[in-house]
Amino acid sequence: MGMTLTEKILARASGMQCVHPGDNVWVQADILMTHDVCGPGTIGILKREFGKNAKVFDRNKIVFTPDHYIFTKDEMCLRNIDTCRAFAKEQELPYFYDPGTSSYSGVCHVTLPEKGHCRPGEVVFGTDSHTCTYGAFGEFSTGIGNTDAAFVMGTGKLLVKVPASMKFVFDGKFPKGVMGKDVILRVIGDIGVEGGTYRAMEFAGSAIAGLSMEERMTICNMAIEGGAKNGIIAPDAVTLEYVNRRNVSGKKYECVYSDPDANYFSTRTYRAEELVPCVALAHSPDNYAATKDCSDRKVDRAYVGSCTGGKISDFAAAAEILNGRKVAVPTYLVPATVEVAAAFDTVKIAGKTLAHIFAEAGCLPPAPPSCAACLGGPQDTFGRTNGNEVCISTTNRNFIGRMGSKSAQVILASPYTVAASAVTGRITDPREFL
Repeated sequence: MGMTLTEKILARASGMQCVHPGDNVWVQADILMTHDVCGPGTIGILKREFGKNAKVFDRNKIVFTPDHYIFTKDEMCLRNIDTCRAFAKEQELPYFYDPGTSSYSGVCHVTLPEKGHCRPGEVVFGTDSHTCTYGAFGEFSTGIGNTDAAFVMGTGKLLVKVPASMKFVFDGKFPKGVMGKDVILRVIGDIGVEGGTYRAMEFAGSAIAGLSMEERMTICNMAIEGGAKNGIIAPDAVTLEYVNRRNVSGKKYECVYSDPDANYFSTRTYRAEELVPCVALAHSPDNYAATKDCSDRKVDRAYVGSCTGGKISDFAAAAEILNGRKVAVPTYLVPATVEVAAAFDTVKIAGKTLAHIFAEAGCLPPAPPSCAACLGGPQDTFGRTNGNEVCISTTNRNFIGRMGSKSAQVILASPYTVAASAVTGRITDPREFL
């Protein structure tokens, strides 16, 4: 019996000829990522268990990306960054994207691909549940806790139980108005937030192959919302073009593919043409509804940003809707990274820059690149909900209190749908404007 894409990567990373779901194997890490929320805890455990003078297993394989609580006056949050900064200096880590300098990048899950840390066939561990984003590049990537991260930081390896794989095949071509966010919300709506628990969610089919890398990242990013251990998409020409353009280190990699006779826990097949713009209503990512069925629901604010919805293509989609129109509710813009923010002045829609379109539409001025309100954060976090607002957002979680106030509602949607809803002040099918 052959192996799935996830099984093949874990087999090679563990020095095994073959692995099966349920096997426990020691997996060698290619990258360990941490940030300002979990970094200090990871550092503390490393020094407690390996000694106060412990060295990381390979300083070129540790990536620090402060991004969650950085543009704040909260002293405790800023102390976290100081701890990470001191550790990076002590260990002479080359990949510390310091928010106090020009090296700052932004949200970890967009920073790693942009900076060339994502390559097919590799293994990435990160102290953030949305580390599964990098599976878009044909690699095994998953979130881990501080204790596991400290062990990886000290040894370069981790004991992993091989997950069974679920396959989701989308054939055909997605219709206008449907984005990667609609794809993953449909899947989560179908299987529920526990439907993929400790399994690999593999996405395939001609429609997936037709997506850009950023759209694939959106899909894999939210695999965790289905309970999955990881999300993954096989590499192709689109993957290689992106990776080779960004792989400034020149590190060699090898693409891996599922065997034709691989055994899957389950397989679901979709006709891409049948998908429609959708939302996840409060308070769960699996609370699926088609936008056309929610036109009576008002929204108080709109939010475009986060690792899921703050990439260049996300803002370009929002601008496509907002061009020549005015927003009816406060509309927040939070680019995921410095590179995305710079694109506001260079990327054009119908001859106008994104910055021009957003300003003309009446959006609030863009915030500095960060996670911002996606995780609520300190009281002075940009875009944080403070009352009973209903916020339609491109973020990835809509649990109670996720963006601040426990009495607020968060509705998850694609950039198309968020922008259309910002114009009307109610949940709106973007096809009305496309």
